[in-house]
Amino acid sequence: MRVITGKYKGRRFEIPHSFKARPTTDFAKENLFNVLKAYTDFEGTRVLDLFAGTGSISLEFLSRGCTQVVSVEKDYQHYCFIRSIMKKLEEEASIVLHADALKYIHKAQGGYDIIFADPPYMLKEMRELPDRVLNSELLLPEGIFILEHGKTQDFTEHPSFIEHREYGSVNFSFFKKTGNTDNPTHP
Repeated sequence: MRVITGKYKGRRFEIPHSFKARPTTDFAKENLFNVLKAYTDFEGTRVLDLFAGTGSISLEFLSRGCTQVVSVEKDYQHYCFIRSIMKKLEEEASIVLHADALKYIHKAQGGYDIIFADPPYMLKEMRELPDRVLNSELLLPEGIFILEHGKTQDFTEHPSFIEHREYGSVNFSFFKKTGNTDNPTHP
C-alpha cells in the first residue's frame, strides 16, 4: 500500500497476506482525491473513514493535511494494523476506533466535513448507507459523503446524490448534505 501525495508521499506499508480487505487501487485513489479538491481544501478538514479496512484512504487524507481523521474498523486485525501505521508515523491527527461502522453512525457525535465509506460491496445495508449517514448528526451542513461501491449499485436517483465516478471496478458516489435553506448564514 502506497501513499499517493502529500507529506507521506511515496511511503509504503506492507499489508499482511491474511487480510480480507484490500486497499483502494492507486489509480482510483488518485482520481478520487483529484475530484475532492474541487469540493474542499483539505487543511482544516475533519474526516470520518467508515469501514477503514487497511487505512489507505485515512492515510491519504492525513497526508494532505486534514485536521483530524477518524478511522472506524470492526476487524480487530485491521484495526491493529491501522493503529500501528499511525503510531509509526507519530500522526497526532489520527484517531483509530475498533467499532462496527453501522452502529457508530447512530451513536457518534458529528462535526465531519467529509465522510468516506468503503463497506464490503455485498453489505446488505449498502442501499441504506447514504440515508443512514446523511440523516445522522455526523456530517456537517454542506458536508460531503463519499461511498465506494461495486458497479452493480446505482445511487443516481438518491435526492442528495451529486456525482458518480468509475475507475475500473471501483465506483464512487458523492452525496452532499445540504444545510437549512431558511438560515441566511448558509448559501
